[in-house]
Amino acid sequence: MSTILRTMRNIYRIGIRDYLHQMQYIGDTKAGTYIASDRYGNKYYENVDDELPLRTRWVDYKEKEYSPCHIEPGWHAWMSYLVDKPPTEDAVLRSGQRTWELPAHRPNLTASRAAFKTYSTVKPKTAAWEPVAAPR
Repeated sequence: MSTILRTMRNIYRIGIRDYLHQMQYIGDTKAGTYIASDRYGNKYYENVDDELPLRTRWVDYKEKEYSPCHIEPGWHAWMSYLVDKPPTEDAVLRSGQRTWELPAHRPNLTASRAAFKTYSTVKPKTAAWEPVAAPR
C-alpha cells in the first residue's frame, strides 16, 4: 500500500479515472511511462524514479478476469527483470511469433470443469473386495 503523499501525487499525475481503475484492479496507485502493448491488448508501464526496487514495472490487463498466463513470454521476461529492454526494443525478442508457437492464446484450464482428467483404459489387475454377510 502506498503513502498518502504518494497516492495524492499519483492522482495528480494519472487522474481520477485511472486512479479508480488501478485501485479496482491492482489495489495500488502507480504513475509511469507507457512502454507498449502486446497482441492481446495488455498495456505495460515502467516507473524507475518513484517506485520501490523490483516494483517498477507493471501490466494493465485488457480483460477484467485476468491471469498471469495472459502475458507473452517476451513480456514475462521483461516483467520479471530477466532482460533490461522490453520486447519492442530487443532484437531477439522482437522476432514476433515463431512457427512453433500457438497462433491464439490457450488459457490455463486448471481447476475448472474443462481441465484435463486422466483415465485408464487398462483392466485393473485387482478387484475390490465385496464383503458378504451370511444371514443368521
